[in-house]
Parts: sequence; structure tokens; C-alpha cells
Amino acid sequence: MEPVTHFLTGACLARTGLNRKAAYATLAMTLAAEAPDCDIVSSLGGPVVGLEHHRGITHTFLGLPFEAAVIVVLVWGFHRWRVSRGKTTLAPVRWGLLYGFCLIALLSHILLDWTNNYGVRPFFPFNPKWYAGSIVFIFEPVILLALLLALVAPLFFGLINSEVGAKKQAFRGRSWAVFALAVIVGLWGWRWIERDSAMQLASAEDAGGPQLRVFASPYPANPYRWDVIVETPERYQIFSADTWRNLATSSPQTDVIYKPPTTLATLAAKRSFLGEIYLDWSQYPLVEETGIDPDGVATVTFSDLRFMYGMFLTPRTGYNRDHPPLMGTVEIGPDRRVLSMELNGHPQK
Repeated sequence: MEPVTHFLTGACLARTGLNRKAAYATLAMTLAAEAPDCDIVSSLGGPVVGLEHHRGITHTFLGLPFEAAVIVVLVWGFHRWRVSRGKTTLAPVRWGLLYGFCLIALLSHILLDWTNNYGVRPFFPFNPKWYAGSIVFIFEPVILLALLLALVAPLFFGLINSEVGAKKQAFRGRSWAVFALAVIVGLWGWRWIERDSAMQLASAEDAGGPQLRVFASPYPANPYRWDVIVETPERYQIFSADTWRNLATSSPQTDVIYKPPTTLATLAAKRSFLGEIYLDWSQYPLVEETGIDPDGVATVTFSDLRFMYGMFLTPRTGYNRDHPPLMGTVEIGPDRRVLSMELNGHPQK
């Protein structure tokens, strides 16, 4: 999920009553809920290095205890600074309990990331397999609004109470936070059912051969709209599924993608640094030799069918094959050596 949802989830988890048990729970859990994305610094080594380490060790069960310790140390430093200025806390200072709360917030990050179609590797490095629930888009307005409401509503009603002279509560918003989290869990269950229905709708259609795999990707906001990939031995058939109308549609002109042939250039590109990292992550890769220049330099592109559909709130007008997200390019010389690598148009040095 995007960072704002992670931050708000940590704050809401603290507001369920954990902030009454230990001082700095809201601060620590808000930070911990987004902490795994610190792996973004790996992109300083280039886009392919960033892809290699994104949702890597910081998004694993092995890495979470160390991240929780770092968060607690940072909060401890903040606490010492406040004490030096004569500040006190409403809740008791309990560092062991705070460490446990940080672990809960960190686990929420892995869970939220698992719900979209990019996936996570929680058991890495012991098990490098990617797992993806693929039930929620990376940005889900319903989740974001529920979390915002849970945090803003108590402030609003607190202002009203102060106007009428009501006694100010030390910890407000517990019921709102529980409600928001319940909405999120309910949305997950609803979307899980609709995703299964979308895959069944597509599976019932003729895909041009025996079906090997079926995969559905979500759209934001609309739980009834899904992009479904049906794989056969020779091609991929793409369906736009509408579970509200029980309809799966596909265009023979734009939604049939034949598996590209293997060439010497694509074999060399797959052995490149970009190729190895990309194929380790991608679940529906398309590796295509797209051209050879007069000097004999071949261009090979890497893309993933899970991210080639029209996203966000835009209408679906065929598959986005020209400039899909997370597209890699490798140039192979006549001697089969790698000349250059790019990811999303950014070169890997």
C-alpha cells in the first residue's frame, strides 16, 4: 500500500486502546507501520537494485524484530529529550510493551502489502517465494477514508464538547479506530469473494486452449471490477470482469497476447542483472525482442501482465503494452553481451 495508508493504520491501531497501556504508543506505532519501506534507500544504487531489495528483508518476519528495536530506541531518545524539558506522559512508560506494539504495527505493514498484487516475501531469505492476495489496489480510497475518519472524527467531536463545556477525555477515538479497522477487514472479505467470482467468470469463457493459470488484479474503489489473466500453453487471454453484471469481456484484437518466442537475445537478457531480478519477482513476465538496429544491437523488454492494464479511475481501453509500469529494457550487442539496462526509463549504472 502507499505510505499514507500505512501511517494511518499504525495510528488507528494505537487508538484502539493500546495508547492507554504505554506512553508513546501512537508515535511508535505510526512510525513502525511505515518503517519497512525504508528499503527505498536501495534505489540509490539504481532502479534494478531498488527492485531487487524492495519488499525485501525489511518486509520479512526475520527483519521485523530488529526494526521494532530501532523504533523503540528512537522513541526512547525522544522521551529522554522530553524529560530533560520537564515533560510528563499521560500513560505509563513501558518499553517492553511498546516493543510489542511496534511488532503489531510492523506486521500490519506486511499484511497490507500482501493484499495488493505486487506481493511480499515474508519468509525471505529462507523461502524466496512471493505471496500476493491481490484483493486491493495499492491505493484504496475506501480504506484511506475510513482511517481518516477514525482519526479526524474524535477531534471534531472533541471541539464540540469543549464548546459545551464537557470534560475533556485524555484518550479519545477508541470506538472510531475499532470501527475503521472493522471496515477494512470487511472490505477485504468482500473483495476476496468478488475476486474469486471474477476468476470464475473468466474461466468459464473460451481462452483458446486448456487453462494453466488464472489471475485477477483489482481496481481501486470498485470491488466489482477486475482484470483477469487466463494463461494457456500458447497465449494469455485478458478479460475485463464485472461481477455486478456477471460478465467477462475480452477483445480478440487487443486482449490476446501470444507468448513471445525465445531468441538468443532474450536468453542473454534473461541472464543479465536486470533479467535475473525481474524474473525472480515477476509472476506473469513477458520477455520480448522488440527490434535490432543496423549495428546488430537487439532491444529486449521485460514487462509483467499484472501491471499492464488501465489503472486508477481511467476506463479500460485495451492492454497498456507500450509503456506499462515496471517495464525493463536490456540492450544486447551482436556478441551477446549486455550493453545497457533500464527500468521505468531509468538506467542502471
